[in-house]
Order: sequence, then structure tokens, then C-alpha cells
Amino acid sequence: MKLYKLFLLALPILGATSCNDYLEQEPPSYLTPENFYTSEDQVQAAANKFYQDILPGHGGWDYGTYITDNNTDNQMSLYPDNKFGTGLWKVSNTNDDWSWSNVRNVNYQLGQIVEKYKAGEISGSDNNLRQYIGELYFFRAYAYFTLLQRFGDLPIITQALPDEESVLVAADKREPCNEVARFIINNLDTAMTYMPKSGFATTRVTYDAANLFKSRVALYEGSWLTNFAGTPFVPNGNGWPGAAKNADYKYPSGSIEAEAKFFFTTAAEAAEQVAEKYKGNLSVNTGKVPQSLDDPANPYLSIWGSTDDSKVPDVILWRQYSKSLGVRNDVEVAVQKGNIGTGFTRSLIEGYLMKDGKPIYASQYEYVDTSLSKVRTNRDPRLSVFLKAPGDINCFKNVDDESGDHWTRIETIPAITNSNPEDGYVTGYAIRKGMTFDRALTANGGSYNVCVVFRATEALLNYMEAEYMLTKSLSGKVLEYWEDVRRAAGFTGEAVNPLTTINATDMSKETLDWGAYSAGQLLSDKVLYNIRRERRCELIAEGLRGMDLQRWRSYDQLMKTPAHTEGIHLWGTPMEKWYKNLVANGSSNSNVSSSSLSAYLRPHEKIKANNNFFNGLTWHMAHYLEPLPIRQFLLTASDHATISESPLYQNPYWPTTPDSPAEQ
Repeated sequence: MKLYKLFLLALPILGATSCNDYLEQEPPSYLTPENFYTSEDQVQAAANKFYQDILPGHGGWDYGTYITDNNTDNQMSLYPDNKFGTGLWKVSNTNDDWSWSNVRNVNYQLGQIVEKYKAGEISGSDNNLRQYIGELYFFRAYAYFTLLQRFGDLPIITQALPDEESVLVAADKREPCNEVARFIINNLDTAMTYMPKSGFATTRVTYDAANLFKSRVALYEGSWLTNFAGTPFVPNGNGWPGAAKNADYKYPSGSIEAEAKFFFTTAAEAAEQVAEKYKGNLSVNTGKVPQSLDDPANPYLSIWGSTDDSKVPDVILWRQYSKSLGVRNDVEVAVQKGNIGTGFTRSLIEGYLMKDGKPIYASQYEYVDTSLSKVRTNRDPRLSVFLKAPGDINCFKNVDDESGDHWTRIETIPAITNSNPEDGYVTGYAIRKGMTFDRALTANGGSYNVCVVFRATEALLNYMEAEYMLTKSLSGKVLEYWEDVRRAAGFTGEAVNPLTTINATDMSKETLDWGAYSAGQLLSDKVLYNIRRERRCELIAEGLRGMDLQRWRSYDQLMKTPAHTEGIHLWGTPMEKWYKNLVANGSSNSNVSSSSLSAYLRPHEKIKANNNFFNGLTWHMAHYLEPLPIRQFLLTASDHATISESPLYQNPYWPTTPDSPAEQ
């Protein structure tokens, strides 16, 4: 038996295997007897498992996706990711993110099920069988997209491989990122050829969900190729590490520009197909937050503040949490108090428009940030309902239910000096998105709030960006969709018209928004910037901001000018008087940042000693992708000792020496 572990070996989902620390073996035949996968319920069970293993969910407060809103310019935790420091993120011998278990498992199931389905050996409804097979192709696409965002170029594996070293090593060849994206899109196209176009609940992956995800993947790759052109992060770019293993690579479309166009076109077409079905039927924000049982619900706010989204017209896929099933989260606990260690940033708050659709510096309304209630006055209706302020009623349902003990009936002043990760307010700005107002859901680990995985509004936003990247004009249905998004957001009058915003935008005053940059340069294109702004303001706390900043190449400017995360306007405002115990001398006793640094609270700059982020958040080019673990190079090298003999190659600017930081 080989005493090493190759990531491409297959593992079963169903049944149990003996455990060996060194080898992941191909599933033994006794785990898949000839009479298995012969009925519809067995195929459904195989598909069901991946909903938990692959789809994002509420792992506490966050959505559980790889790249999220937390630790971005939208919302920030008290302890930033190591990627925002110098020398903190290092190459390791192992990397749990270089995990192929989900891909192996899907490949194994597809290999078993599709063959038997085509041979007519599975009983049950053909309509249902095709749905479940389509779901498996979707899940392989989703698993691959997660890996694509982490590592870029990847091996493309479509079957469970035998335990033969030569086969496994040969399959370990990384393909260019655009080829991986094409593979993902092909899987989604295959999924849609199997899936019926209607007839299944929105708790299952549907045709529309696959098509929307297709637009996301294509938009990501088109943006990546455009913004990283000429760099080592794309095929044939200067210093591309894949050149030695992919000699004379030629883009399927002929050039990187044509390849990007292919992806943008694919994104626009897929997004339009979804958008046309849902436009005009988006949940509308009333701009009001219910404060009692007698108040009408806000349909827009209720998308996330619910335990059942089955009747929400614009939710395409959602994950259900249930007390009876024992599947719970902590979302209600988070939104009742301090968001469990994360908070909105000043950058996000000031990025929202005023009520008239103009930026805060160009509006007829005065922007005032000296109190939380004033911050949301005459603002974008989305901010008005998603930002909490002292005096708001957080809970008016089941208030006598003593099982719920992590609740705050009336919002207090933000506990910015509280370092408790559950109750402390990191930035002073607190998120309401996801609130049900129900005390019965506030027990620790006792929330059952839905997790919205896909909603139709993203399709409209994806189309807007992809179409604009293709034409550099407000052609096609860009304005139509943009106005539909704004009407649903709660804007009225001239504020619905995007041109109101575009004409009033001064890019020199948008520098707090990381999305205002690409490749270290402030955008000059006001239309493109406002498409990005609309996306930012619509999709807060839905786990997509990190992905967007990555594909836009929006971190480069931090290499020259570190970013200082800021929260509420603390010093010199009435909010300063809320607190009697402020210490701001930079010592170990400090509980807020000094006014000499900024009038705004800087959560990472309270204590100076042993603080990697006291001087701000910086960036390194290598950090756009993760380093491959050294162990995989050794396992796949012919002599298991010489890294250069491996078919793998390291990601740009990362060394192949363990415990070493990025080179650039």
C-alpha cells in the first residue's frame, strides 16, 4: 500500500470505509452493490447530501461561502484576515482549502448514476430522476467554482479515478483558469438539459438557479481576464507559472480579449434569460421597519427575516432551517445584538445614495453622521431598513418565550467598548438584515432563519455589468433592469433613474469604496462605477462582496496606501457622550481608537502593541490566490522529493518553501 495521499482518489458519500491516515482509496465494490442506485429515492438521497456539503449556509452569522462580505470594505471583523498584512499569510505543507472531497464525491455519484440511468436501470419518475441528475452536475460546477476562486488554474477531473499512481499523477495537471470556467459552464449547461424548467420547490436547485449561477461564473471569469490581463494570473500573461506545463497555450476564442468577450456574452445571455422571468416581480422595499405586531410586514426586509421563503417570488433558491429537523443557525442572535463580531463600515455607509438618488456630497438633502438615526435619514431605502439605531424595537414576537435569551427588545447604544465577540459592536454600525423580530429564535444556536442562496435581483445586476463591459454603453436592457432594481429597493421619482446618480458622481470623492478601483487605479468611468455601487448596495451581507473585489482587482491600491477601516463618527459628536469609560491612548487598556488618528472609530487601531493592523490594511499581489500546499508537489513528483518534477506549479508570487510569505 502506498504511504502517501493523492487528492484525486474517490470517496463515497453513502456507507462507511475503513480509515487510513495516508491513503484515500477508491470506494470498494462492496459499498456499491449492483442493486444500488436502482430507485429514484436512492438517487435523490445522493443529491440531497450535497445541499449540506456544497451549498453555502448560515454557519453562524455569515453565509458560509469561501469569499464573503466580512473582512471587506463592506463589513469588517475585529480581527482582519492575514491576507491584509505583510508576512502573516505563509505557504504551508498542507492546505485544507486544497480539498477535492466534494468533487470526488460528485464524480463518483455521477459515474454510478448516469450510466445506470442511460441503461434504464433506475426505477421511478423520469422527470424526478432527470432533476436529481441535473442537480449533481450543478453541484460539481459549484464545487469547482469555489476552487477556481481560491486557486485559479485547476486539474479538470470528471470521474472517480483508480488507485494507480501513474493515472493520478497524469490527472494532476492544472488547466488554465478560463478552461476551468468553461468546464464549469459546460456542467451547468448539462445540468439544465436534464432539469425540467418548472415543477420543483425553490428549496431544490432549479433550472433558473443553474442559469443564474452560470451568469455569475461567466461574469467572474470575464472580469478576471479583463482586469488581470498581462499578469501571471492569466494564461500567457507575463510570468504565468503555467507556461512551462502548458506550452504554446492558445485561447479557444483566439485572444484574451476575445475570451473575456465570450464570458461576458455568456453572462449577459444567461442573466437575461433569468431576468426576463422575474423583472417587475421583485419584492418591494417599503422603507419601513415593522415595530409591532400591528405593523405591516416589509416584503423586501422579510426575504431574509423569515423561516419560510417558499412563496417569495424572487427567491430562486433558499436553504431551510428547522427546529423539527434539528438544523439551526445563529442569525437572529446576531442581528438582535452586535452581529457576532462584524459590522458595517463607514465606507459602505457613505457609499449609499441619498433619497434623491444622488451621492451624499451632491444631494439636496444634507448628510449627517453625528447620530445613527441621522445617518439613515433621507437615504437609500435599503440602508434605512438594514441599519439599526438606538431606540429601534428589535423584538416584538413571542417576547415571553424564555427559551430565547440572546435578545435585545430595544436597540441600545452600540457596545463599541465590549470586546465580547458575541455582544460587542465592532464598528458601531449594526446590521438588521435577517431579523425576524422573534424572541423564540434567539436561543444560542436556536435560529431558523432562511439562507437565501440565489435571488433574481442578482440576474439583473449581472446582466447590467456584463452588457456594459461588452458595449461600454447603456444599451440593451441595462437601464430597464437598473430601474427595476431601484424601484424594488424603494426609490421613487427621479431617484429611480440611474442617470440621476451618474451625472452627480464625482469619482475623486468615492475613494473610500474599494470597488472604485481596478489594478490600483481609480475608475474614470462613472457608469461602470455606479453599476458596481448598485451591486454593492443591493447585495450587502449576501456573501458576494469579496468575490467582486477579487474579480475587479480592487485590492491593488492598498499596496501603496493602506486602508484604515472606520466605523461610526465617534469623536466630537453626541455619540461620544454616550460612553463614560473611553480609553484611547493606544495602550493595552484602550477600548477605542484615538481622536488623533480620526474622528471616526477605527476598530483595528485601538491598541498599538503587537497589532499587525494598527497602521492599516495592506495587500500583496500573491494574495489574490491561495498558495498550493507543498505536500501536493512532493506527492506528485516522480521521486516524491523534487518539487520541479511535479506536474503542479505554484500560484503567482508564492514560493515553494514551507512557512514562507508571499514574494510580492
